[in-house]
Amino acid sequence: MLGSKEITVYEEVNVFFDRAAERLGLEDGVREMLRRPWRELQVSVPIRTDEGDIKVYTGYRVQHNGARGPYKGGVRYHPLADQEEVRALASLMTWKNALVDIPFGGAKGGIQCDPRTMSEGELNRLTRRYTLQIEHLLGVNRDIPAPDLGTNSQTMAWMMDTYGQVHGYTPGVVTGKPVELGGSVGRDSATGRGAVYVLREAAKDLGISPDGARIVVQGFGQVGSWTVRLLGEMGCKVIGVSDVDGGIYNPNGIDVNALVQHKESCRTVSTFPNGDRVTNEELLELDCEFLVPAAIDKVIHRDNAPKVRARVVVEAANHPLTPEADEILNAAGVTVIPDILANAGGVIVSYFEWTQNFYQHQWDMERVNDELNKIMTRAYIAVKEKAASERITLREAAFLIGVGRVAKVAKMRGFI
Repeated sequence: MLGSKEITVYEEVNVFFDRAAERLGLEDGVREMLRRPWRELQVSVPIRTDEGDIKVYTGYRVQHNGARGPYKGGVRYHPLADQEEVRALASLMTWKNALVDIPFGGAKGGIQCDPRTMSEGELNRLTRRYTLQIEHLLGVNRDIPAPDLGTNSQTMAWMMDTYGQVHGYTPGVVTGKPVELGGSVGRDSATGRGAVYVLREAAKDLGISPDGARIVVQGFGQVGSWTVRLLGEMGCKVIGVSDVDGGIYNPNGIDVNALVQHKESCRTVSTFPNGDRVTNEELLELDCEFLVPAAIDKVIHRDNAPKVRARVVVEAANHPLTPEADEILNAAGVTVIPDILANAGGVIVSYFEWTQNFYQHQWDMERVNDELNKIMTRAYIAVKEKAASERITLREAAFLIGVGRVAKVAKMRGFI
C-alpha cells in the first residue's frame, strides 16, 4: 500500500510510469528524460467581460514528449485546470498514444476558468486570446489541440480560425472541429464509443453477457452521454447516471433515450423523474457489473474504494482512480480497465481527422467506426496478453507497452 503522504496528480500518474520503467530496466537518466515534460508554457489570458470589465485568466500548454510524432492533446476549461493537472494529463497522452500505436506525442492545454458561468461571447474571446498566446507552439506537424473537459467542437472552430488568421487556412491544426470545417464524422462519440468497445471485449473475457448487464456511469458530458447511449443500444441495463449536480438510480433500468431528452431540455440528469436521487459519491458505490467514471479525476480514492461494488471499472475519464484506490480494487478482485486504454477512442478518431485533413477527403461513419473498433480491440488484446504473460494488472501492462514504445523510439532517434 502506498504511504499516506499527499502527492500531486502529476506524481500520482508517475507512480505507474515508474513501475513500468523499473520493469523495463530503464537507466535513471532515461527515466528522468521520459518523465519530464519537454516544454511548458504558462500564459495570461485577459478578456473583456460582457459587463465591460477586464478579467485575466491563466492558461497552459504542456508538451510532454514528441519522440513518436507531433504533440497531441486536448484543451481543458475547468477551475482546477492548473499547471500540475495539465502536466499530468500531457504525460498520460504520451503513453496513451504510444499504447494504441498512433503517430503522436503527448500534450495538454488548459485554462483555469468555469465555462458554465461564461457567455458564448466571453468563451469566444477567451479562446481566441489563448490561441494567440500559444500559436507559436502549434502546427499540423508540431502540436495539434483537441476538445477536452469544458470545450467542444465550437471551441476548436474558434482556435482553427484564430490560428488561420496568422498562418493561413490550416484545418489540420486542431481536431474535434465541426464536420463542416473539416472535422471527422464520429468524433463527438469517439471516446465513449472506444470505451464501449473495450468494455465489450472485457465482458467476453469475464463471461459477462452485455444483455442486461448493470451499468453505472458517473458523468453525462460528451463522453458519459455517448457511453450511456451506446451501452443502451447494446442491451445493457443502465441503472445509474450522474452529472455535476447529482445523479439518479433505478435498479430496473433507466430509459436512456428519455434521459438524453431530459438532459437536453433541463440541463441536468438529477431531476429525471423515473429514478431515485443519489449523490455522485453514492453513485460510485452502487452494486453493478460495470462502473464507468466519465467525469473528473481522483473520484475513487482510498476512502471510498473499499465501498465500490462493481465487477469492472472502465476509466472513461482521465485518472479517475488514485494509485491507492487502484491497489485496493486490485486486491479486491475488481478488474480495472485503465484510462490510457479505455478513453483512447477520442484521440484515435482525432488521428483519423488529422489524416483526412491532409488530403481534404472525408471518411464515412462506417469506416471511422470500423477503424476505431480495430485499433481499440487490437490495443485491448495486446494489454490483456501482456498482463497475462507478465502476471501484472491491465494498467501495469498498458504502461509497460506505452513506455516501452516511447523509450525505443527515443533511442532510435538518438535522444538517449
